[in-house]
Amino acid sequence: MPVEERDLGSRQTQDVGKDRRLGNLSTPKSVQKLQKALHAKAKAEPSFRFYALYDKIYREDILAHAYAQCRSNKGAPGVDGQDFTDIEMYGRERWLGELALALREETYRPEPIRRVFIPKANGKRRPLGISTLRDRVCMTAAMLVLEPIFEADLPPEQYAYRPGRNAQQAVVEVEEVLFRSHPDVVDADLSDYFGSIPHAELLKSVARRVVERRVLHLIKQWLECSVEETDGRGRKRRTTVAKDSRCGIPQGSPITPPTM
Repeated sequence: MPVEERDLGSRQTQDVGKDRRLGNLSTPKSVQKLQKALHAKAKAEPSFRFYALYDKIYREDILAHAYAQCRSNKGAPGVDGQDFTDIEMYGRERWLGELALALREETYRPEPIRRVFIPKANGKRRPLGISTLRDRVCMTAAMLVLEPIFEADLPPEQYAYRPGRNAQQAVVEVEEVLFRSHPDVVDADLSDYFGSIPHAELLKSVARRVVERRVLHLIKQWLECSVEETDGRGRKRRTTVAKDSRCGIPQGSPITPPTM
């Protein structure tokens, strides 16, 4: 039986595929149905490895919702300077159709990531990677397909990078645990986590659930993107540190949460 037609009765599965709103943006029913089905399959069969996902990424409804999510998030243009106004003037359907064709014919290649630095509370600066809108829409489409699968494997005590969960909920849970006679709290942080993630191990972890070559190749392309920086004199410089070192993932990328 195709994944899309499986029974979706579990409460957790319904929560994963439920109508999530971002401002006035709601998830289309067809996208919800796919997400529920993928989550139900992953939850019911923990050892199942998905092999037919790539064509879901360039589905018309998936790409349209990915575009709507990116537009709702706004954000700055990438290295090509293209913004949403440019796309609307060009024609959104035409633009999405060309992206779908590039994915279907496997000619899609991501552009370099524009790196900017934002100040941190401790006086240091945090690097932030800004992909082009085309790449952000493609990554978001992949996230819509992949997230329900990996969500099924996460333990209930994990709150980071999960739909419908946030840091405030984690704090409430910690408070409740403290009142249940568990007074010890461990506060830890990983140094340069985004910049040190090993690509091979990350892809191996993804392949534990997703074995389709084209999906893994997409993720690998995003991991190995070159980075463009502008110095104080306005000169642009592109580096391939991530590809050369085979480590690191751009912080701020739409694909970051499901690969964490």
